[in-house]
Amino acid sequence: MFQQDWRDALGSLADTFPNNDADGTADANADTDAVLEPSQTSPVHISLERKGRAGKTATILFGFTIPEEDIKELAAEIKRALGCGGSARGGEILIQGDRVAECKKLLSDRGFKIK
Repeated sequence: MFQQDWRDALGSLADTFPNNDADGTADANADTDAVLEPSQTSPVHISLERKGRAGKTATILFGFTIPEEDIKELAAEIKRALGCGGSARGGEILIQGDRVAECKKLLSDRGFKIK
């Protein structure tokens, strides 16, 4: 009797959580692609800089109109895809090295307009 009581209680709680089906499994389409939907209204600019970096080349992506959290997540994806370092701050993404062509391809594949 006791085991059935806690199962009933948990079963009723499962209905209160979002993205759960009746059988208690999570929905497979639960906002996985909606995180970085490009809601970009203007094109993203890509430039190559060497000044002030001790002679090292850096690719700068700027002109984003998406939230800062999405920029940081996009920077992490780009760095992972290219296998290089970089950072995201102030609405810009810095990628170490001359990676203009690769960044253009990655961003255009994600639906961003590039300039």
